[in-house]
Amino acid sequence: MGNGKNQEDDYVLLRSDRRKNLRKQLLVLKVRGEDQAGVFFGYAKTVGRGGMFIASVNPKKAGEEFDISFRLGDREKEIKCRCVVAWSREYDSLVKQEPGMGIKFLDLDDASKDAIEEWLKRQ
Repeated sequence: MGNGKNQEDDYVLLRSDRRKNLRKQLLVLKVRGEDQAGVFFGYAKTVGRGGMFIASVNPKKAGEEFDISFRLGDREKEIKCRCVVAWSREYDSLVKQEPGMGIKFLDLDDASKDAIEEWLKRQ
């Protein structure tokens, strides 16, 4: 990356995942969000062409919109877009599912969607 940052700052490797269709190591992307309250960071556990799941102990409420940016692996260019929270799951000690929120990309351009799809195929 030309900005002097380590690639490790943008993603981490996990060895397993509960989803049946993800049998390989899963890259977890570092995500930067920004809304009226300021900047926040999270980790995207699943990523698709239309959105992602962001693990968070303080997920935003369904319907909330914010700007998001993330980088796919060693790709120079950051992907930036507006998104909306489609659903959220609060922390519950009785539930084994991780707290967080499912977000939907609102204005992601086709080139970025294609880049996500290609990145996913390589994983």
